[in-house]
Amino acid sequence: MTGSYPPNLSQQSLHTLREAAIDYALANGLVVRPTVDKQIHFANNAAVTHAPFSLFPTPFPRREFEKAQKLQTTWNELIHHLSQDDAFLNEIMDTLKEVDDFMERLFDIYKKVRSEGIKQKAALGIHRCDYLLHLAEGGNSADAIIQQVEYNTIASSFGGLSAIAGELHRFLLQATDYECEKGTIKPENLPENTSISGIAGGIAEAYNLYNVPGSVVLMVIQPGERNAFDQRAIEYQLLKKHNIRLIRRTLSDIEERGQLDPERSALIMDGLEVAVTYFRAGYSPDDHPTEKQWAARLLIERSFSIKCPNIAYQLVGAKKVQQVLAIPGRIEKYLDESVANELRESFAGLYPLDHTEVGQQAYQMALANPGKYVMKPQREGGGNNLYGDDIIIELKRLEGKRLDAYILMDLIRSPPLKNIMVREGLLIQGDVISELGIYGAYLHDGEKQILNERAGHLLRTKGHGTNEGGVAAGFAVIDSPLLL
Repeated sequence: MTGSYPPNLSQQSLHTLREAAIDYALANGLVVRPTVDKQIHFANNAAVTHAPFSLFPTPFPRREFEKAQKLQTTWNELIHHLSQDDAFLNEIMDTLKEVDDFMERLFDIYKKVRSEGIKQKAALGIHRCDYLLHLAEGGNSADAIIQQVEYNTIASSFGGLSAIAGELHRFLLQATDYECEKGTIKPENLPENTSISGIAGGIAEAYNLYNVPGSVVLMVIQPGERNAFDQRAIEYQLLKKHNIRLIRRTLSDIEERGQLDPERSALIMDGLEVAVTYFRAGYSPDDHPTEKQWAARLLIERSFSIKCPNIAYQLVGAKKVQQVLAIPGRIEKYLDESVANELRESFAGLYPLDHTEVGQQAYQMALANPGKYVMKPQREGGGNNLYGDDIIIELKRLEGKRLDAYILMDLIRSPPLKNIMVREGLLIQGDVISELGIYGAYLHDGEKQILNERAGHLLRTKGHGTNEGGVAAGFAVIDSPLLL
């Protein structure tokens, strides 16, 4: 790459580029529903706005991008192995069930379904592993390496919009050359993103394994979902490429109108047999405000439909599992030592906050230097982690075993770059950092592995001073990598 970055354009050129980018986003589905207060003049969710995006692709080291891609199929396999290890899940949940009501309810469903006999042995995983670049103190930015933030086993979002963001950046380059000097951004450094086809392809493989003509895929969604168009991209790909119909229902809908066929325990929703149940909700206590939602989750788990994820996969996604896997020797139970070492190279420091000696040391470390750590509960969806002085407040507020609900992780220090973000039509310029997500699709029929593939990528970019990284939570924008 030559020249300054991002390209140093005049205000007129920036405004012209912004207009072209917003029109492309609106015309090609890089959109979200605005917040309720901005929908007041439209009926029936008819209002849309562009999803927040970066105006330029963000530089990312090719070697680290390829390293993250290579690791994904190993993670897919490891998550499945962990989900089959009942003793391991019991060990993890013994530390959480008394301090985290949400995880305890999930574990209750896991135990109940196991005691009754699991109806569907096949399991589908649409996973995403997230990484930040980390730069050791005093290091050169060229030496930054990926460190894993987390892995996600349920409702891994933005696969639909992330592919369109990559197409947006490719379009702007072809249509305008970003109105800058030649060679600043090259087409060969913008990797193709297969997230829409990869995720839909994994679901289609599970549908074909189920093999009941006329059955459907059920997407479990949140009421009033603002990120529906990200989900619709998967739905449209399933219908267009695989001739598979997808229906969208909330947990409340499923509790009210779903039922199990008495002969095969097939899940029947509004008269349609469900081959695959794909969760884009159910990862948070907020998704279960009443017992109706918990009843729906149990109904699905008892059914013969192939779950994505099943309850065991969801439990494996707990942050406590991530921390335990960092203990020397734990991964080696499931993977060859050389492969385990490759995974470990991407681990940040992870510590328990329990009553063991290691946990008490971590407690004192966090009190003494809260700015060096992030404190994580067992939650997905963004906006849940604690940083800086908030860590001290929470450590002092919690008593006894309640701290077991959290883990402590070294704060990953990403070297800042400059880029321009576009949110609600406005240009936001400044220092940014980017989080790379790699999607994976995994299918096991209960006896053998059917599918284990990478399924595209996601780049989310945020202001350098912002701790959290969720797009839907309002912290980040959707981006694509410029590989260097």
